[in-house]
Amino acid sequence: MPSPLAMVSKLKGAAIGATALTGVVLIGIPLAVGALGFTPAGIAAGSIAAKMMSAAAIANGGGVAAGSTVAVLQSIGAAGLPLAAKIGLTTTLGPLGAAVGAMFSKGKKPPGDDSQNSSDDDDEDSDGMEGTGKPPETPATCPPS
Repeated sequence: MPSPLAMVSKLKGAAIGATALTGVVLIGIPLAVGALGFTPAGIAAGSIAAKMMSAAAIANGGGVAAGSTVAVLQSIGAAGLPLAAKIGLTTTLGPLGAAVGAMFSKGKKPPGDDSQNSSDDDDEDSDGMEGTGKPPETPATCPPS
């Protein structure tokens, strides 16, 4: 069983991972959409967004279809992510970030713990003996007198 210090370290890693991944996505998506040219004032001239809108309009006979990729990205650029999207992303990415953070955090060992392996399963071979598969050494005993 992991030490309490290792558990605290894993919990800290999980909290940092959850916060980082969720924050990057909730802030990064609107920033990336804005960088493409989908702005609150509309689609920026000469941007990737303008090229996407032009292609969508040509494909649809002169207009951009409601619900299309261009329309959704323009909505995000103008008003940000809708509340439902924020809740969905947070609900999905929070636990994912926590799992990744806990997996990559290094557990601290308590003082005086010099063990190489923290896992109990790695010490057993197929024969159930610990170590290299050799039977454990028996302590030397004195012959009966």
